[in-house]
Amino acid sequence: MPKPLIVEKPYPTTDELTPDAYSLRIISPAYASSVSELNAILQYIYHSIPFLKKGYNDISDTLESIAIAEMMHLDLLGKTIYSLGAAPVYTQFPPSSFNYYSAKYVAYSRTLRNMIEDDLIGERQAIAVYKKMLKCLKNEQVSAIISRILEDEYLHVEKLKEILSAFKC
Repeated sequence: MPKPLIVEKPYPTTDELTPDAYSLRIISPAYASSVSELNAILQYIYHSIPFLKKGYNDISDTLESIAIAEMMHLDLLGKTIYSLGAAPVYTQFPPSSFNYYSAKYVAYSRTLRNMIEDDLIGERQAIAVYKKMLKCLKNEQVSAIISRILEDEYLHVEKLKEILSAFKC
């Protein structure tokens, strides 16, 4: 199994976090929405399979490596959400019992090139969302968590750009 594609730097801890409804509301969409870590995981796994089946094992492994990194982000965000005072249910605004995540948000592209392009779009959207969160957050510990996740997202963009520039199909 591939290793996560992450920056070699530890993630901040959630140990000292206390309930904070304001921060919770700001970061929740990154957990389970159309521009969330959950969506990214599902999309990368979906996209990795056609690459594997068509013999592009290295690209498939890279997409899985990014998915594993996104799983780490999902876990960290879930722990953060819990520490901020909500159950980490798969909804845009936990702990609400509406607006549940839907796999309809996954980009179900059919061509390999479009899959990488969709992944690149998703990473750029994630970066924009995280940057907007950082402008609104007042909690320094939550900001540190979001900033650290953002570092990995920049790495993913660079890797996807490399794949796209080398990919001929």
